[in-house]
Amino acid sequence: MVKLRTYFFTGFVICAPLAITVWITWAFMNWVDSWVKPYIPARYDPDNYLFVSVPGFGLIVALVIITLVGFLTANLVGRTVIGWGERVLDRVPLVRSLYTALKQIFETVFADHSSSFKTAALIEYPRKGLWSIALIATTAKGEIAEVFGDQEMLAVFLPPTPNPTSGFLLYVPRDEVKILDMKVEDAMKLIVSAGIVGPEGDSRAMTQTEAAALIDAQAAERKEAAE
Repeated sequence: MVKLRTYFFTGFVICAPLAITVWITWAFMNWVDSWVKPYIPARYDPDNYLFVSVPGFGLIVALVIITLVGFLTANLVGRTVIGWGERVLDRVPLVRSLYTALKQIFETVFADHSSSFKTAALIEYPRKGLWSIALIATTAKGEIAEVFGDQEMLAVFLPPTPNPTSGFLLYVPRDEVKILDMKVEDAMKLIVSAGIVGPEGDSRAMTQTEAAALIDAQAAERKEAAE
């Protein structure tokens, strides 16, 4: 019975992540299909010619359309149309705030030049002597930087366990932040697993010197842009 229980839990650990991944992927494909397929002309819908439904066809169409929109936006005509649409949205009170916030979030997350959340660190939280894993976003800037004067502050994101999608934005003095060499992905594994799953192999992302140089470069770029 002990061996059977061991075999069961071993199989469960292997099968559960695979099953959940397949389920989420399948649900996402069906969700996109339910949105896109109703707008596809009947003569282009393979479901009208085959005996079975083709899952993911709507997702493929959506990817093609999104790529085409990106291609058109890259030229002058596309930028003009996008600019006109944004000006229209800017006149709608509630929609304006929602669109601006979402646009900033997506530009920050998906921009290739963005260096946000590329460094993991430790900060003393919630009290002295207790350390929490945090992700360094950037150095304080604008009015917040002026409030602290010459003291350099870092904007860090503190994700909670086990749900890292919510959390706290904290401004911490730079000399109170211990920069880690591990990758952000490994830090997130620690957070989600409550410390059970640690870094595997060589998880080095950057040394403390490299991370400090990155932060200094960001601060210099913002200073030059302000001048």
